[in-house]
Amino acid sequence: MARDPNIEMTLTEADDEKFEQWLRPTRFEDFVGQDSIKDNLRVMVQSAKIRKAPLDHILLCGPPGLGKTSMAHILAHEMGVKVHTTSGPALEKKGDLAGILSALEQGDILFIDECHRMNAIVEENLYPAMEDFYFDIVIGDGPHARSMKLALPPFTLVGATTRSGLLSAPLRDRYGYVARLDYYNVEQLTHVIKRSARILDIGITDKGASEIARRSRGTPRISNRLLNRVRDYAIVGNHTSIDDDLADYALMRLEVDHAGFDYLDRLYLDALVIKFGGGPTGLDTLASSIGEEKDTIEEVVEPYLLQLGFIQRTPRGRVATANAFRHLNQPLPGSQGSLV
Repeated sequence: MARDPNIEMTLTEADDEKFEQWLRPTRFEDFVGQDSIKDNLRVMVQSAKIRKAPLDHILLCGPPGLGKTSMAHILAHEMGVKVHTTSGPALEKKGDLAGILSALEQGDILFIDECHRMNAIVEENLYPAMEDFYFDIVIGDGPHARSMKLALPPFTLVGATTRSGLLSAPLRDRYGYVARLDYYNVEQLTHVIKRSARILDIGITDKGASEIARRSRGTPRISNRLLNRVRDYAIVGNHTSIDDDLADYALMRLEVDHAGFDYLDRLYLDALVIKFGGGPTGLDTLASSIGEEKDTIEEVVEPYLLQLGFIQRTPRGRVATANAFRHLNQPLPGSQGSLV
């Protein structure tokens, strides 16, 4: 694929969000992984086209960076409609929701990221819009106030959440299809990295792509960001292709180790394993000891450590497993000597 010099100039000055948008797939065929979800959504899209009706409302659940936003854009592209993007925290009052809904056209997709963070008043006003495609507005004040129904064109709400357990039951029940995106394996992430490398017009070997994939925490967004950083080292070092040696060198310079742990992950493990002897240790204590917010630990650090089996969450607190002790080359409690 040839480079567009205008896009190239933009990318060199852009933030990670713009970089991700450039690499974002627009078709099911370009979206790697989540095969069963893609198959179900394909059927829904085909059925909606045959019926000449909008898609049913869809809820996408899963950790950050797995492709929920990309999936919403793919659905809009496949249906030939526009996608309107907002987030739960941005919808602070009823008027915010009214402004977005009034801008929708027939069949459009409204994508609400972090939909579990909508306040209760906004959420309740969303129910009639999802079910019957109307929105209640109040005209006037005091005794002269009157309610009026604003008709909406049939649309599709695609909600995304990283914490599905925080969704209210009434909101969850109004989605016609609920999909949970899972972490990616190394082979899938290798495909993601090779596709992104082609778009970036940078050569990469199979081993180079696999090396980046192994350190990407099972997340395509992280794969693309690491690829972009390794590309910097390739460009500065005048390398025409990224191999495993260059990838390893660049990632170690970026403090991403062979398990995919960054500085914050290692800080957390050091505190739990070395400072607190493997636990059990309360979340508040861990957060204070490393100077980090509890939400960041719960939503950013711990999911990957849990996935790899490095920690356990127990009623008494966080506990480090044998894997964590081995990774830090520390003896298990009650044993003697190194675990290497």
